[in-house]
Amino acid sequence: MATAEMTVTSTITWFEIPATDFARAVRFYETLFASPLHHEADWPNLAIFPYQRPGVSGAVATGEGHRPSGDGVVIYLNCDGRIDAVLDRVEKAGGSIVEPKNHIPSVGWVAQIRDSEGNRVGLHAAA
Repeated sequence: MATAEMTVTSTITWFEIPATDFARAVRFYETLFASPLHHEADWPNLAIFPYQRPGVSGAVATGEGHRPSGDGVVIYLNCDGRIDAVLDRVEKAGGSIVEPKNHIPSVGWVAQIRDSEGNRVGLHAAA
């Protein structure tokens, strides 16, 4: 039996970055991106990255099943037009640079950091 092909706008629809110390992790990402994360009253264990619909976003998350890790899947956060400024704030915010900024033809600029919780996270800028 054949299956119908689906048209997908984006492979990623949501992500959660695990945190042990929720307040520290929220401060880290708010400092890194110089922008507040959004808190929903009904979801006190999530701090959502700013975005505009229909864009994709995610959150810093804490609680059962959210254990930080330096291994495994790496998500890349959008740093278009500001990757250097974001990288300049990594250590001040309590993280470290794991892989410095590199250019990948047809992809853009990428770097990897370790956040305040020990997660390995990528940064990406298209140009």
